Amino acid sequence: MALFLSTFVNKVDKKGRVSVPAQFRAALADQSFNGIVAIPAFRLNAIQAFDYESMQGLSEGLDALELFSEEQASLASAIFADAHQLPFDGEGRIVLPKELAGHARITALAAFVGQGRYFEIWEPEAARTHRERSREQARRQGMTLRLHRPGDEGGGRR
Repeated sequence: MALFLSTFVNKVDKKGRVSVPAQFRAALADQSFNGIVAIPAFRLNAIQAFDYESMQGLSEGLDALELFSEEQASLASAIFADAHQLPFDGEGRIVLPKELAGHARITALAAFVGQGRYFEIWEPEAARTHRERSREQARRQGMTLRLHRPGDEGGGRR
């Protein structure tokens, strides 16, 4: 499974091409699709990027909902209608579609922000502001997370 860590800022050229960080491409090396699937985040002015298998998993998750229900239809549209398969070129770049770049307000620079199983693409200053707000909210609310390790049955805290 791909794991995306850290933040990288890369230039976007006049054709909308931007290099996906080498560490992110390495995490995707064993995937069936040589690229990413990108969607506009529906709660953020950012782009969320997944490997193809994760998108298949999201599709399978919709199977748990009643077919044609309002919830299923809304989620399917929010996730898949605006999804873009973005293949890597020979230099590890993708072309950001104008509608995605516009949603995230990306122009000259793009920040690739690791989120564990997926990553986000932001306008760099907006990414910094979001990261600071998220860190402050987590601190203020005393948020914690359990560390799960392979073989942990109880999922206890470590």
